[in-house]
Amino acid sequence: MVAGDRVWFTDWRGDADERLLPEGPTVGEVLAGLARRGVEVRGLVWRSHGERISGPISGRSNQLLGEEINEAGGEVLLDQRVRLFGSHHQKFFVIRRRDDPAKDVAFVGGIDLSHTRRDDADHRGDPQALTMDSRYGKTPPWHDAALELRGPVIADLLAIFAERWDDPHPLDRRTPYRMLMQRLARMPRHPEPLPEAAPPPPVAGRHAVQLLRTYGHKRPPFPFAPGGERSIARGYAKAFARAQRLIYIEDQYLWSFEVAAGIADALRNNTHLQVIVVVPRYPNSDTALSGPPSRIGQIDAIRLLKQAAPGRVGVFDLENAAGTPIYIHAKVCIVDDVWMTCGSDNFNRRSWTTDSELTCAVLDITPAEPDADEKSLQDDSPRKLTRDLRMQLWAEHLGLDTADPRLLDPANGLTLWKDTADVLDHWHDTGRNQPRPPGQIRHHTTEPVTRFQRLWARPINRLAVDPDGRPRRLRGTTQF
Repeated sequence: MVAGDRVWFTDWRGDADERLLPEGPTVGEVLAGLARRGVEVRGLVWRSHGERISGPISGRSNQLLGEEINEAGGEVLLDQRVRLFGSHHQKFFVIRRRDDPAKDVAFVGGIDLSHTRRDDADHRGDPQALTMDSRYGKTPPWHDAALELRGPVIADLLAIFAERWDDPHPLDRRTPYRMLMQRLARMPRHPEPLPEAAPPPPVAGRHAVQLLRTYGHKRPPFPFAPGGERSIARGYAKAFARAQRLIYIEDQYLWSFEVAAGIADALRNNTHLQVIVVVPRYPNSDTALSGPPSRIGQIDAIRLLKQAAPGRVGVFDLENAAGTPIYIHAKVCIVDDVWMTCGSDNFNRRSWTTDSELTCAVLDITPAEPDADEKSLQDDSPRKLTRDLRMQLWAEHLGLDTADPRLLDPANGLTLWKDTADVLDHWHDTGRNQPRPPGQIRHHTTEPVTRFQRLWARPINRLAVDPDGRPRRLRGTTQF
C-alpha cells in the first residue's frame, strides 16, 4: 500500500501484539507501519471488552492498540457510545486504493484482531490464547468465519463507518477515570473530519449483498438510528418465513425465546423443513456464577425448537482430532442453499436489539447446477456461492471430501449429521479403543440449570447477559 490509500476498521477487541503469522508481524506493527508510510488508518474500537485483566484499567488491550496506531500517525477512537450493558460489536476491515478502486477489498465477519482468533481447519488453537473455560485447554480451538467483499458494497461499508465516526455525541461518559484512558491511548479529543467520500468501486461479481445492522434504542440516540435499528432481526424473520428445506446455523449462543420463535414458526408452517445448529459445547466462561445465566437461554431456545418439530431439529457441537471441544465463534446462517448471512451478530436478543452489529445477507444469482438456465432460475433454486459454502463447512465438520455426493442434497443433511455424531459419540462411550471415526461433530446437550439456579439466573440473563434493547412497546413480543 502507498501514501493516500485508506484502511478503516471497526472492532470489538484488538490486541496490538497478536501475530498474523506464526513468526509475525503483529496487528499493531502492520497498522502502525501503514500509518507511518502515509496510509490513512482510522479505527473505531469499543472502549471496553470486559476482559478479566490484572491492572487498573478495563479494556487495556484496546487502549494499547489505539495507542500504538495513534503514535504512528493513525487515528483510532475508543468508542463507548452504546446502550447501557451494550457494546460496539461490529467487525469489518476496509482497504481502499487511491489509484485503483478495482483493487478495493473489505472483510466482514466474526473475527476480531485479537488473541485466540488465529486458528485453522485443524483447530489446534492460537498459541496467543485468552483464558476460557478450562475444558477448552490452554490454546482453545477456535472456529470462525468472515466474508471477503469487493465492488460497490465497499462504499456502503464506508458509509456505516462514517455515520459512527461523525456521531457528535461524546465518545464516552465524561468521568476522570475514562478521560484518563482516552489520554493514555493518545486518542484525540476532537477527531479529524473524514475526507469526502470516493465513488463506489466497480462491480466485481454476481452477488447481491445487503448490509443488515443492529443499533440499540438509547439516550442520547444515534443520529443515524434515532429509534435504534433491528434490520438484522427483520432480515432473519423474512428468510425463515420463506424457508422450505433447510436452515443451517453456526452460532456462538442460540439464546432467547425471541430468536427461537421465528425458527419455531417456520418449522410448524412447513413439515418438510429441517434445522441444523452448531454451537459451542460449553460457554466461554462456565463458572458457578457465570454459567447458569449463560446456559438458561439456550436451554429454553432448544426446547422450543424441538417441541415445534420433533425429529426435525439437530443441535451439535464440535471437537478436534484430540477430542478437545472447538469454540464456535462463527456467525453463519444458510437457508435452502439460496440465502446466507455472515457477520458479527449472534442468535441472541443482545445481538438483535442491543449491541451494534453488522451482517452481510448475500444472494447469488448464479445457479448451483452448471447446466442450469439462469433465465429459468426460481426463487428457491440453489445458488452456487451458498451451496459451495455449506458444502465446504459440512465437509470440514463431517470429515468428508467436498466432492462427496452426500453433501449435495440439504434434505438429507440432518440424517447425515445425526449418523456421523452417533458414530463419534459411540466411539467415546466405548472407550476409544478403535481408530477415531472421521468428523468433528457430537450431539450437543446443554448442561442443566437447577430450579434454584433459575431463580437468580433468569433475571441476570435478561438484565445483563442477554438484554433487550428494543423500545418498551416491543418488549415481551416477538416483533422487531
